[in-house]
Amino acid sequence: MRCDLNLDAGFALRPADSSDAPRIALWMAQPHVQRWWLQDWSVERWAQEIEQQAAGVHSAPCVASVDAEEFGYVELYRVRHDQLAEYYAYEENDWGMHVAIGDVTRVGHGLGRRLLRSLADALLDADPSCSRVVAEPDLENTPSVRAFGAAGFEASGELQLPDKKALLMVRRRQ
Repeated sequence: MRCDLNLDAGFALRPADSSDAPRIALWMAQPHVQRWWLQDWSVERWAQEIEQQAAGVHSAPCVASVDAEEFGYVELYRVRHDQLAEYYAYEENDWGMHVAIGDVTRVGHGLGRRLLRSLADALLDADPSCSRVVAEPDLENTPSVRAFGAAGFEASGELQLPDKKALLMVRRRQ
């Protein structure tokens, strides 16, 4: 898994590493993130999580920036390697994403939908075998659901996951 996607609109991703743990822990403690991610962990726990993800094949932990300013945390993953695969009829090459805008000053200004669109476009461009990018925001997370919709994702049914009732959002190759 890699974070080396060609994003547009001034966005960039870079691989997260354990040195990012203090910033990611701070972002995850922000009320607008903590409520939905439930990962208000210590710096040490985040360092372990990032190292574990970076060493495996399941997901890629990334730090997102716009115009060279870091503002969020992104996990990109192959659905077939994820627990999500147990809950919907996934296709072999589906990509999934988790996105948290940690910088509270960046919330509510349309940045999320622009990032989501850029990420989905980049994943589809980078992987010709992939025809869908998915996400599973909490059904009650209205701002996130709206952002995915504005980024071209379509609601594709509700999922009862172990930790939440989610809305499967799907962005298909055009």
